[in-house]
Amino acid sequence: MRNRNVSAWTSAVVTALVATALVSPAAAATSAPTTDRACPQLSKKLPWYGDNRAKLQRMIDERGSCEGHHGPRPVAAFDWDNTVAKNDVTDATIAWSLKHDKILRPASWKKTSKWLTDDADKALTAACGTDVPVGAPLPTSTDTDCTDEIFNIRESGKTMSGAAAFAGDWNHRRTVPQYAWVPQLFAGHTVPELESYAAAARTEALAAPVGATQTLGTHTIPGYVRYYAQQRDLIRTLQRAGFDVYIVSAGSEPVTEVWSRGVGIDRDHTIAIRSVLDRKGRITTYNEGCGGTGRTRGEAIPYIDGKRCWINQDIYGIKGKAAWHRQSWNERIALGGGDADTDVTFVGDATGAHLVLNRNKNEIMCRAYDDADGRWVANPMFIEPLPQKTGTYPCSTAAYNKPEGGFGPLLRDDGSVVPDQVDAVH
Repeated sequence: MRNRNVSAWTSAVVTALVATALVSPAAAATSAPTTDRACPQLSKKLPWYGDNRAKLQRMIDERGSCEGHHGPRPVAAFDWDNTVAKNDVTDATIAWSLKHDKILRPASWKKTSKWLTDDADKALTAACGTDVPVGAPLPTSTDTDCTDEIFNIRESGKTMSGAAAFAGDWNHRRTVPQYAWVPQLFAGHTVPELESYAAAARTEALAAPVGATQTLGTHTIPGYVRYYAQQRDLIRTLQRAGFDVYIVSAGSEPVTEVWSRGVGIDRDHTIAIRSVLDRKGRITTYNEGCGGTGRTRGEAIPYIDGKRCWINQDIYGIKGKAAWHRQSWNERIALGGGDADTDVTFVGDATGAHLVLNRNKNEIMCRAYDDADGRWVANPMFIEPLPQKTGTYPCSTAAYNKPEGGFGPLLRDDGSVVPDQVDAVH
């Protein structure tokens, strides 16, 4: 529930967003780097928490090529969902697709994911039926059982009856099957078709009022999305200051690209799950890999350590297994921005500033509050910020997402344990 004790900072954010939430994407087109010695300034009309604007501006001033620094352009990288925009654009696209019968019946649900369980296969088959020919659209706009089963598996990794939908072995810092399953659900469609669904969902989500919800079967989910005005301004200022700015998302790449254009980031600077296409240009259940994995069924997506891998591989040209490892200072991003544990590795790799929007996620907030290098910048969400977390973050016992699954103590680079942290930025 939204915190009813709304601070002066939150009130100012809401006021600013009324005028900025639906700014035309064209207004955010990338500007050429300035040749002035003074770096471009973040807008003082858009409120940030505490002295966060000043911290970010200091990083821009230090690292921007506008200061006359020579050599490669500095890099900034942002997660997308709930970092640059409020709410999940993948969920918005799936919701629109389910409401408009855009999911094609697979020949076998079991083959849509290498980890899908027999229970999930049976549940999907029972809910969605076999009357529709393979490759034809499922009538999810009217078949609420089918909609419920698909969305529940995407949302929770479980069937509607509560059975595990995915099982087997995977590295829990490189992938999560229900994320990888999203582009696999769109197998059989072309990239332009998926882009058109994302564009339609975007139009609908931006038009819905802040706070709106929508119903999918028995699920109630957010019905709106907004670009964060502060993040749009930050991205634009970084670009003008000579930074190369990238999006690195665990969503489907065509979906993310539709949205990233709205903040002036083009296709070449958008990294997400990249599906392998068949000879007719249709999406398959395979995706491109990272760090020497080759083509995979979802084993190496931009997720936790996978985001580092994709940044190293696609931005810095580091190939093979080395892409999984933290690189030297001059081959790391200057600024990283995220909101969840899925972002903690690449945000932590940043050498200039680690920007985190507080969604009460254990691992990344433990890193932010521990602030080991003094460059972590924690900020409440700009729209509908969460209230203060009760108790403390379990940093010393259960904040680290272990590769084999489960949780353990979070360690600093020197091996010491991060102590439990109080939620102070909310």
